[in-house]
Amino acid sequence: MRAERIQNRRWILSSKEETRAAAVAIAASAKRSLAILTSDIEPGIYDHEEFLDVAKRLVLSKRYARIRVLITDPARAIRNGNRFVGVARRLNSVIELRNAHPDYQGHREALLIADEHALLYRIDAARWEGIADSYDPLVTQRYLELFDSIWNVSEPGQEFRDIRT
Repeated sequence: MRAERIQNRRWILSSKEETRAAAVAIAASAKRSLAILTSDIEPGIYDHEEFLDVAKRLVLSKRYARIRVLITDPARAIRNGNRFVGVARRLNSVIELRNAHPDYQGHREALLIADEHALLYRIDAARWEGIADSYDPLVTQRYLELFDSIWNVSEPGQEFRDIRT
């Protein structure tokens, strides 16, 4: 399955497969940045080959592109291991992993934001139900502000530098 760019689409997600496909589609729409708020870098979503291909293409084809990842349950992310972490270690100048500030650890929402226009949102990171929208700048900006507020008080995830994937 090839990542496809999508235009003005909103869809409801109810399974891991739908969430993965939406993550790939939303990421493929990015031209400058991805922002990810996740509990444990969600195995099967962000370490899936299709998502990794899209993420690598973004940061390797555009010198100003970057990916920021906030992890709300770092201990669980370390236990799980993840190919995304290996890619982030190799491309650490353009992919940054941060542990969410202690006030936000255990935060339940999961987000994937492409630039300032596209969003994948799940109210509970432990469940696959959610919504994805390829173009909703107003709603996306609101969640990007939440992401940035957590990002600005959070620390780089030093423990991810030593993980072998």
